[in-house]
Amino acid sequence: MENITNIAQLVVALSVAFVWIFRFENIVKEFKQYGLSSLTRTMVGAAKLVLATLLVVGIWYSELVLIPAILMGVLMVAAQYFHFKAGNPWKKRLPSLVLLLLSAYIALAAANLL
Repeated sequence: MENITNIAQLVVALSVAFVWIFRFENIVKEFKQYGLSSLTRTMVGAAKLVLATLLVVGIWYSELVLIPAILMGVLMVAAQYFHFKAGNPWKKRLPSLVLLLLSAYIALAAANLL
């Protein structure tokens, strides 16, 4: 179970880092589409990268995992809301939905509820 949780942590962290570092131009377009400011985009990006880093560090220090997993899940719920509000197709909603489910799994595992 611990190995599966660690893999989930890596998947979430690496996915978030990939999107916010290597696909940043898509992030800029999406935040404009949602009517969100560049300051909001910067704050969300910084938060996601910090949380992703904590999820990776949490592989060795498990006490660091619960709060970042919950907060990442909250950010993914917000992503789902804005995708829905913008009328985006499921293809665009699916990545944040998968990361939401993985974040919930990680949080439940960190809280010893699985």
